[in-house]
Amino acid sequence: MSSAPLRPSAPRRLATRRQVLAGSAAASIAFTGSFTELFAGTSAARGHSGYGPLVPDPDGLLDLPKGFRYRVLSREGEPLRSGEGLVPGNHDGMAAFAGPRGRVRLVRNHENRDYAAIGVPTVEGLTYDPAGKGGCTVLELDGRGEVLGERVAIAGTAVNCAGGRTPWNTWLTCEETEDRAGTNGYTKDHGFVFEVDGADPRRTGAVPLTAMGRFQHEAIAVDPGNGIVYETEDAFERPFGLFYRFLPERPLGGTGSLRAGGALEAMRVPGVPDLSVVQETGARFDRVEWVPVPDPQASGTPIRFQDFGPKGITHAQKLEGCYWGGSSVYFVSSFARSAEGSAADHFGQVWRYEPARRRLTLVVVFGPDTDVELPGESPDNICLAADGGLMVCEDGGGAQHVFGVTRQGEVYPMARGRQNIGTAEEPEWGEFAGVTFSPDGGTMFVNCYTPGTTFAVTGPWR
Repeated sequence: MSSAPLRPSAPRRLATRRQVLAGSAAASIAFTGSFTELFAGTSAARGHSGYGPLVPDPDGLLDLPKGFRYRVLSREGEPLRSGEGLVPGNHDGMAAFAGPRGRVRLVRNHENRDYAAIGVPTVEGLTYDPAGKGGCTVLELDGRGEVLGERVAIAGTAVNCAGGRTPWNTWLTCEETEDRAGTNGYTKDHGFVFEVDGADPRRTGAVPLTAMGRFQHEAIAVDPGNGIVYETEDAFERPFGLFYRFLPERPLGGTGSLRAGGALEAMRVPGVPDLSVVQETGARFDRVEWVPVPDPQASGTPIRFQDFGPKGITHAQKLEGCYWGGSSVYFVSSFARSAEGSAADHFGQVWRYEPARRRLTLVVVFGPDTDVELPGESPDNICLAADGGLMVCEDGGGAQHVFGVTRQGEVYPMARGRQNIGTAEEPEWGEFAGVTFSPDGGTMFVNCYTPGTTFAVTGPWR
């Protein structure tokens, strides 16, 4: 969980502030920018002002608006229904896939490091490195939302943070680490992307997609027109991460096709070595360049340290969520802190890249209106909602929320975590992650990272 951000020098605000009600306490949140760009490809969206204030949950798990209800599908430490071991902790990125007869499969990441208390159980044929404690599990639900099964989909990986779905309905899980064999007890190098078939994990096994690069992966998005994969890097120290694209040898070839290899490139925005210096929404760059990565395997030097020529390369702190919408790819910088090495400070940005025009635009800036302890900073996982709006998982200090954003730019609280992992005197709440919707749009699934909990939220979705 991220620490509370420092207050940056005030960025320019270009839109009105919205007041939202979180539980019984008023909280202020500011979003600025061109919201219609965020929802490209979602013509079904209708304007509304949210679902009302959050109602405190008497069971102390999840606050929701009136009329909504949740079901706990899975909690860390419980037995997996497959009998393979216990449900691992650190629930992170997730996606929902349609199954036969109205069933839904949830493929869920576990961002476990070498010291995790409950790692993903090793399973023969599905384990990359027996010393790795990360991986994915799959939940299968029937048409009524009841859990039918829960099993390991891949094991022996490390720090599986986010990822993304492919057009052929598999999940790409990303390792957010660069640890090599011999580090922290690992027997193999880590820092790769792995493909997971939730319907039949043994079809994909535990094979690293090495051509997609070895770095601190966060999330991916696939262009459904040409199969190019966009990747974010959440590096923890300077120089910060890069934004990549992978040009596959077999684009849109289906399950296993990414193993055929391809070319990895990194984004260069001429004259902008650090995206944090861009502070005004609407700022646009029309000559984005893509530079071949010298050594995608980072065999001697991490990619972000490599020599990209005299023009250098463009970095950004906390590159996290990534998704495809309309004809563009969107990616999130959760925050930037000059005290940690960024060129400037901000509370969160959403960027839009239009491949056809090679154009990059800063479309949304996040930030609290008043106190930095209030919600509204450090956006992380993002998904498009059934009503055409946006759902944003918050990953900052203080209370943790899932926020909705309408096409008109209205911000409203959708959920607030109530599981206190701190003390009564100094409460702390686990971040949300992996927000996703069922194929029919009737259920929102979301994880609480700590304690690892997967929720299904139903109600009067518009």
